[in-house]
Order: sequence, then structure tokens, then C-alpha cells
Amino acid sequence: QLQLVESGGGLVQAGGSLRLSCAASGRTFGTYFMGWFRQAPGKEREFVAAISWSGGTTYYADSVKGRFTISRDNAKNTVDLQMNSLKPLDTAVYYCARLSRRMVVPSRSQREYDFWGQGTQVTVSS
Repeated sequence: QLQLVESGGGLVQAGGSLRLSCAASGRTFGTYFMGWFRQAPGKEREFVAAISWSGGTTYYADSVKGRFTISRDNAKNTVDLQMNSLKPLDTAVYYCARLSRRMVVPSRSQREYDFWGQGTQVTVSS
């Protein structure tokens, strides 16, 4: 059973940066896309970013493109999300997840992801 644990969340002022990390245990990520999602209070969980097994292909939500960078280290079984120029609208619980099957282009629907972490809170103050 794959277990995912996120870390690195916290409180930061607008314009600041945070780096989230997702560590796997129990088994490896496998050759699947890994993704980050977020959920703000009262809102649906939304796609943030995804990265291919090799790390050579990445996808981002328009709202974070140019500010966030996803990366992975398969040797360490970690997936990171570097978040720069943070805005109050980025406030949410952030989750990492594994895509449930191999896809050429990763789905942005949470339904297509099978393993999830418990989430880490990111709060951006204005």
C-alpha cells in the first residue's frame, strides 16, 4: 500500500514562498504521473500541477503557471512543489496524489487519482 505524507505548509505573507514536499512509503510511486491538488474552504478540490515519471513533462493550472514548480526525485520517492509569489487566493490545504493509471496527458480530475496524502495547510496573509 502506497502511503503519501505531505509537509512544508505554513503561514506566509503575500509575495512569499513555500516549498511543499510529498514523501512516499510502503511502495514506490511507480511509473505514474504524480500530482498536487488543493482545496480551499467551501470549494471543490482543484488540480494544481502534475509531473511525469521521468520529470520531463509537467502540467500546471493556469492560476499557478509561472509561480509554482513541481519536481520529483524517484530515488528518494519524493515530489515537491515550489511555490513563489504566493497570493491570498493560494490559501488552501494542499494534497499530493498518484494518478491511478498510465496516461499520456494526466487527468486533472481528482477521480483519476488513487492514493492521497493527508494534506498540508498553506495560509497566505495579505
